Amino acid sequence: MTDLGIAIVGRGVMGTAHAQALAALGRAEQIRYVVARTLGATLEAAPRATVVDDLEIVLSDPDVHVVSICTPSGSHRELAVRALAAGKHVLLEKPIALTLEDSRAICDAAESSGTIFMVAHVVRFFEGYRLLARDIAAGKIGAPLSAQAVRAGSRPEWSDWLRNYSQAGGILVDFGIHDIDQLNLLLGDPVEVTATGPVPFGPIETTIRYRSGAVGVVRSFADLPTDEPFHSSIEVRGTAGVARYDFAAGSAEALENAEAAEDPYARQWQYFLDCVAQGVAPEWCPPAAAVAALEVALAATKSLELGIPVRVKPAASV
Repeated sequence: MTDLGIAIVGRGVMGTAHAQALAALGRAEQIRYVVARTLGATLEAAPRATVVDDLEIVLSDPDVHVVSICTPSGSHRELAVRALAAGKHVLLEKPIALTLEDSRAICDAAESSGTIFMVAHVVRFFEGYRLLARDIAAGKIGAPLSAQAVRAGSRPEWSDWLRNYSQAGGILVDFGIHDIDQLNLLLGDPVEVTATGPVPFGPIETTIRYRSGAVGVVRSFADLPTDEPFHSSIEVRGTAGVARYDFAAGSAEALENAEAAEDPYARQWQYFLDCVAQGVAPEWCPPAAAVAALEVALAATKSLELGIPVRVKPAASV
């Protein structure tokens, strides 16, 4: 469907990223609404969108088929459940929610709605991460035994966000969850989590033990010197080899991908819109995986607080 009407809820950093991704795909004119807390200018990448401060206007418009929710994580349950109940397809920014109760309520609403629902774990759409996962699934390194993932950047201008647990959930739920999701994808079902390090900005080291016997380590740091670029990496060791991927902002790979409109946000949106057009669930980025990643991130946060390992029981395989 090329005539899908799209609404973006949220006019901040992530709302901007979603609008730019749609524009890169040639779909800027399909963004019919931007929902914000206050009226004002629309997003630059959505010049034809109408700005409204009432979600109900969007939900009652039959020409809106897709709702992208890019608001503080503490608001996700209310907004997603309302949009799904209105029969809209929903792309929800990660994390799915800040509590397991809220995440499961969203999944229940999605299942009842009969529409397409996906949580925007965008790292699954970085080409390097995707190819690494493909090679591991194909058995190129044998059975995975261990993995290490690093995510590090300077303290952002909006760093107070990471201090606000009621809105962001802390560094592990908002930032480290990308790598937790990757390790779950590659290593299977997590069973125990231990985390150590200073909050709110790290470095925090999270060790995850998996049912298979594999062990994963996530290092999260959001306080690099301001002149150091963001970077992330992952290394997976198996019984027959090693697989690695490194990403650095500003690198030739990153710039080349952006120029080719193959940035991960555009790739993520294209995948979601393909699922909507075909009426199929997003198998590469299923809601159960988002819930499992949240469960590990919450367990790691609890481990930080208590200073002990925390057991986890994810609801479903990722």
